[in-house]
Amino acid sequence: MAQDDSIFIGASRKPDDSYRRPEELLLKYGNRHGLVTGATGTGKTVTLQILAEGFSNAGVPVFCADVKGDLSGIAMMGEAKNFLTARAEAIKLDPYEFQEFPVIFWDLFGEQGHPIRATVSEMGPLLLSRLMNLTDAQEGVLNIVFRIADEEGLLLLDMKDLQALLANVAERAEEIGARYGNVTRPSVGAIQRSLLVLEQQGGDHFFGEPALKISDIMRTTRDGRGAINVLAADKLMMNPRLYATFLLWLLSELFEVLPEIGDPDKPKLVFFFDEAHLLFDEAPKIVVDRVEQVVRLIRSKGVGVYFVTQNPLDVPETVLAQLGNRVQHALRAYTPREQKAVKTAADTFRPNPDFDCAKAITQLGTGEALVSTLEAKGVPSMVQRTLIRPPASRLGPITPQERQKLINESPVAGQYDQTVDRESAFEMLQKKALDAQKAQEQAQQANTGGGGWTIPGFGNDGGGAGSGGRTTGSAPRPRASNRQTVTEAALKSVVRSVGSSVGRALVRGILGSLKKGF
Repeated sequence: MAQDDSIFIGASRKPDDSYRRPEELLLKYGNRHGLVTGATGTGKTVTLQILAEGFSNAGVPVFCADVKGDLSGIAMMGEAKNFLTARAEAIKLDPYEFQEFPVIFWDLFGEQGHPIRATVSEMGPLLLSRLMNLTDAQEGVLNIVFRIADEEGLLLLDMKDLQALLANVAERAEEIGARYGNVTRPSVGAIQRSLLVLEQQGGDHFFGEPALKISDIMRTTRDGRGAINVLAADKLMMNPRLYATFLLWLLSELFEVLPEIGDPDKPKLVFFFDEAHLLFDEAPKIVVDRVEQVVRLIRSKGVGVYFVTQNPLDVPETVLAQLGNRVQHALRAYTPREQKAVKTAADTFRPNPDFDCAKAITQLGTGEALVSTLEAKGVPSMVQRTLIRPPASRLGPITPQERQKLINESPVAGQYDQTVDRESAFEMLQKKALDAQKAQEQAQQANTGGGGWTIPGFGNDGGGAGSGGRTTGSAPRPRASNRQTVTEAALKSVVRSVGSSVGRALVRGILGSLKKGF
């Protein structure tokens, strides 16, 4: 029913309960962002599904999170069911055709889709601090660590790279503190403990290579349809901080990579934030400001961002003001907060004289919604009580066998499935430590006459079998209290020759072992 320049959402309802003109979302305003809200079970997932279908058919790639597994059915052909065909007839959707869509499944844990990875450097200190809930002082130390990595050419790719550099920075705390400010062992220790918690929550699966290429979520098929990227988020939801940080990272990457294109005829990519409240819960102001900035500016990159959540109060007002296309499903109004949410939702719509918006929100049935989209010149349309169209793809989840078949046939199959561990900070610091150890051993051999057996007080002091030889048959001569043994001289020489913090750490370890042996 929709034209080539719009997505058919449903049909608006007259006061006599019949349905009139179609409600559509104009593609040229698809990058003006949107909001889909409503209580559990009111039809938000189906609305997300039909919007994703519409964008895909228009040639626009889509990225969305599948929180409950229900959205995976979009990859399979729909099936005729009585309630679906009845709704299609009510809104005069003729013909009602079923369709399967090009879907790429992703999963941060690599279990229900292709793994998604990002490097530690790409994530950056701000998002990592948010992910680990660090204090201001700890965040400052993490910023210093990233600065040291840049200066010394140390690649931060995975978690072991960051852990190794943190340990190195702790050893060099006095030297680094003189340049960048105080770096304390307790702060470094707190960051290390937070990294351990993150690792136990699955963060080690996310950090590493090969990192996700933005171009792989912006694919189109040969017949011109946009790929629908579905992120398996059922397990990810158990780690909401990781989920929120990943989504914010992906938005930031899109903002940095994509060129400015102004207002295109249709979006380059549409991004759905399901369970959007997780992005803002207990988030520090700097993170909320970052979200607002990205949402405000990414429009000119041709990217539309749609928040899907239960309550409009879940989204900060500064972000809410950027959302032009709105679909409001039913809300309950039993508690004061729920009543406030209903009033907030009603006040954001352009009023319709045919009905009381606030009252209608509490009376909407399943599959019904109040819809307002941007019309000519970007002006919000008058809110309409709308029956949402039925989807063309399957309602509900697909089977594990169907999912695996689609993963195997995916256009990115084999590109991200195996982890790549190239030389980075961990290996480079390890190599420096080995080089320092080798230099120490060479220095020790040189000071003991070529590597022969030596006993403190014998051999090189002038008696026995000669320089470097094994002494026999002679009693040790007493030495003056201020005279150094060969071992002491060698150790002091090594300390002087090895200037780096790694070298000093190795010498301390060797000194301890020698003391135990003699």
